[in-house]
Amino acid sequence: MKIQNQEIRYQHIYGQLETLLTKTKVPEARMSTIIAVLHHKMPNFFWTGFYHLVDDELIVWCYQGPLACQILEKNKGVCWAAIQQQKTIIVPDVEQFPGHIACDSRSRSEIAVPLKDAGGNIKGVLDIDSQLIDNFNETDAKWLEKIIDMVYG
Repeated sequence: MKIQNQEIRYQHIYGQLETLLTKTKVPEARMSTIIAVLHHKMPNFFWTGFYHLVDDELIVWCYQGPLACQILEKNKGVCWAAIQQQKTIIVPDVEQFPGHIACDSRSRSEIAVPLKDAGGNIKGVLDIDSQLIDNFNETDAKWLEKIIDMVYG
């Protein structure tokens, strides 16, 4: 997708979410809505979901797509890298990422965005997989960071 079209698509999604998320302040409801909208409105989002950081474990939260790993092995994979580095991680080819956790062998690229509460504490991670190599870019990172700020906003 061309960057310009991608920007426009994210702008529309963001506006839609602004309206939808006024109905509740419950983070889990907001996450479920965000996941549903992203998964169905963004082309090539194969798996879209959140992992929750609980007692030093990453446990699957709400998601759409094929079955997920229920618990991600500690300090391994893209999601843990995003949490440890406290920043969005874009992986063009998951087979080239050391320690990648393959929950579904059809996933080829990935983006993971740390989910922070209003106090800046990491609560989990937004994880999105694509069946295409090099599906994610800085435009995705910018908008996904902005969108997940709405969870606790």
